[in-house]
Amino acid sequence: MKTFYHSTRSGADLVTSKQAILAGIASDGGLYVSDQLGDEKLDLAAITAQGYHATARAVLSALLPDYSADEVAACVAGAYADNFDTPAVTPLTAVGPDWLLELWHGPTCAFKDVALQMLPRLMSVARLTEGNGQGVMIVTATSGDTGKAALDGFADVAGTGVTVFYPAGKVSDIQRLQMVTQKGANVAVCGIRGTFDDAQTEVKRIFADRALEARLADAGVVLSSANSINVGRLVPQVSYYFDAYAQLVRAGKVALGEAVDYCVPTGNFGDVLAGYYAKQLGLPVGKLIVASNTNKVLTDFIETGVYDRRREFVKTISPSMDILVSSNLERLLYYLTDGDCARVAGWMKDLSETGVYTLPADVMDRLRETFTCGFATDDDTRATIRSTWENERVLIDPHTAVGKCVLDRRVSEGRQRVCLSTANPYKFSADVLAALGESVEGLDGFACMDKLEALTSVPAPAQLSGLRSAAELHPDVCDQDEMSAFVENACARVFA
Repeated sequence: MKTFYHSTRSGADLVTSKQAILAGIASDGGLYVSDQLGDEKLDLAAITAQGYHATARAVLSALLPDYSADEVAACVAGAYADNFDTPAVTPLTAVGPDWLLELWHGPTCAFKDVALQMLPRLMSVARLTEGNGQGVMIVTATSGDTGKAALDGFADVAGTGVTVFYPAGKVSDIQRLQMVTQKGANVAVCGIRGTFDDAQTEVKRIFADRALEARLADAGVVLSSANSINVGRLVPQVSYYFDAYAQLVRAGKVALGEAVDYCVPTGNFGDVLAGYYAKQLGLPVGKLIVASNTNKVLTDFIETGVYDRRREFVKTISPSMDILVSSNLERLLYYLTDGDCARVAGWMKDLSETGVYTLPADVMDRLRETFTCGFATDDDTRATIRSTWENERVLIDPHTAVGKCVLDRRVSEGRQRVCLSTANPYKFSADVLAALGESVEGLDGFACMDKLEALTSVPAPAQLSGLRSAAELHPDVCDQDEMSAFVENACARVFA
């Protein structure tokens, strides 16, 4: 049976996975979901006997079935080639009794690379059969890592452009430099005066702007997204859950069919939702542990059933998690209510208009069957970075440290436990160095990088250390209400 996607807020308009990936977000503001999720289970024995590329092909074929086997194979081969610094793509590393799943071996040193080296390829294939010859402008908001990964993935890809908005002053120095030094004739980067949530909210409004849509259509351009609201961004992340399990089985740490817990530093809920998708495809998942920083809207939600974004936004040392509206949670709500679009639309309306919604006890009971939670303050995060280095000689970034802190506090239920490690520590050299007890006063990001390298003998990746000599090409900063005009101007330039 052919698989179709539709909005979380309405089942009326059915599209193929290629059409969903090109659109990015549904016309009513909802996210694309498939009612066939879970109908097909992957062969776990086969998964554990194969490498990352084969597993990625199996996952993509199951979730994006209108892509042919040849199309999937070409996308996987291109996405995970020599642009990752290890053939394992996402290797496991022991840390005490638990494991770190290193997701940062790609070109921008963040977990977003796993999906954003894939998405441009999926989108290019889709354009050939579904694009009607139109140019595609990727518009995305970033809390730090998605932006550079999207820029790197889409730079100079034929028929596409990419526009990235980041919260000015609320990303690390290295993250900002990664974005503003990006080369490519089809890229545009702009800081906004506000938070990530402000940027994300305005991007969603831009996608819903029918007048803008019409003007761009007249110019032969459509908008799409590279955030994890795009199902083409979400699906590739499912692969590394299966691959991590395969690594554990091959190492003799778990028996085939034995459940494993996964702890995920979480902001927009896409990375941990990929674990839920993996479970629906047959992965033996014990618990998915949602780890938050001081902006603990998800911790409070999972504990109380009340999602309330009406709180102070706190700038932390784990900036990619500084999010109060976790967009991908909407997809989980759809599945927890057995596809009740009306209820999901109602909750999203409440969130938009009042800033809060409450789930009934039966829905929360279903959620807690798989998900649990915890949070870490900046002081907790620093202490975890230091103790992990001193006790294990493993250097971790602040986001990974949030996850490890939450995991360390939990009483083990006897299962193997994997903490997703989402970024190379050198993306946050100053904060990591300070956490190790060193002074960073008067030091810029590169001086901190050099000092951290000298202190630990852990080499800084060339793609980060090389930024010190890169020219800043994108100085623009705008207000939230100027973002739409920036996008339109970028489209006019790129697709002239």
